[in-house]
Amino acid sequence: MSEQDTLSIHNEEDLALLRERARLLARDPGEDEASAEKLEVIEFVLAGERYGIESEFVQEVCLLDDLTPVPCTPRFVLGVVNIHGRIISVVDLRKFFEIPGEAISDLNRVVVLHSEEMEFGILADAVPGIASIPAAAIGPPPPTLSEKQSDFLKGVTGERLVIVDGKKLLSDPRIVVNEEGQV
Repeated sequence: MSEQDTLSIHNEEDLALLRERARLLARDPGEDEASAEKLEVIEFVLAGERYGIESEFVQEVCLLDDLTPVPCTPRFVLGVVNIHGRIISVVDLRKFFEIPGEAISDLNRVVVLHSEEMEFGILADAVPGIASIPAAAIGPPPPTLSEKQSDFLKGVTGERLVIVDGKKLLSDPRIVVNEEGQV
């Protein structure tokens, strides 16, 4: 081996560069995941598909109980429920997104969403739990979705969890029913 083939460290800049490389190689792989931006979502099931919505927009999850239909409302508004003395309208995202779905049962849940301007519940077939998803793991919505569906989605994970954009859903005028019962 010649003298040119050996690594020589003659200045502080080379030494600092090598120390930084060594630090990067020695770090715990879990550090990257911990420092990466994560999205905490409440998972729910609709028509056999897994969905998630950011937990910051979820006030509570409860059983669908004593649903009262409201006349002259759009098809996607199932009715209202009384939750702790508050009257909450319940929206069926299957009908709103025009997804075929099953009948309502006493096992359905209501995921109550809230923001400063709006509060309503969305119907869920089941609510398996909470997930923490790296933001980088969320890909774009598939091109096969309708424009109405993709407008309200942040994207889809590799595990086929569809992430609903809670902020858009809670602020979109298409979900608001005015006094004449029009959308």
